[in-house]
Amino acid sequence: MFMLLQDKETGNLVEVNDLQALLSPNEATVKVQVQEGEEEQDPEALKKSNLIFPSGESLPRCWVDAEYRK
Repeated sequence: MFMLLQDKETGNLVEVNDLQALLSPNEATVKVQVQEGEEEQDPEALKKSNLIFPSGESLPRCWVDAEYRK
């Protein structure tokens, strides 16, 4: 299973390689692969704060803020 998100800065779609890190509010970064060109790109770490859904919606607060219940 994989998930595609969008990098806010570049507009590129990225494939999330680590869903556990994406869902964990204690992780600030997540490993992704940029979906650009025909060749598969090397994985890189991106800050979750730079990621949005392709529809333009922000990530759920419970994925990015460990203190979201306060």
